[in-house]
Amino acid sequence: MSFRVGTGFDAHVLVDGVPLVLGGVELVYPRGLAGHSDGDVITHALIDALLGAAGLGDIGSLFPSGAATPKGISSLALLRDAYEDVKAAGWTLVNADCVLIGEEPKIALHRVQMRDRLSETLGGAEVNVRATTTDGLGFAGRGEGLAATAVALLGN
Repeated sequence: MSFRVGTGFDAHVLVDGVPLVLGGVELVYPRGLAGHSDGDVITHALIDALLGAAGLGDIGSLFPSGAATPKGISSLALLRDAYEDVKAAGWTLVNADCVLIGEEPKIALHRVQMRDRLSETLGGAEVNVRATTTDGLGFAGRGEGLAATAVALLGN
């Protein structure tokens, strides 16, 4: 059996008047993430990790921010499509680990739902969701935006 590892990163600015979606779950929060899709940084980082491990480019090449990708599309739909490409290339997700970076919102009460939503989208694969802060440093520390990293292990 062969294995490949991929990493992903995404960041978006927080803005008023937009729902906040993280890990496929809409949270009650006064601001959301600006983006062509729903701005879900956790799911976007996971997509990039999957595509990177499979050698299939990145989220921007697969889903360009234009007319081909509908404005406001659910990132879970993008994840589902990206994973179909990964499977078509002969790879299966062994496990993934995702980390949200920001001071707020706190996601402890939503982590299991995020994990389950991402896992379900990926056909039951093991996905972990965690969070960390930057102790007030940088754009995430100042509450200007959120970022996420992800790592994915693929096997065939």
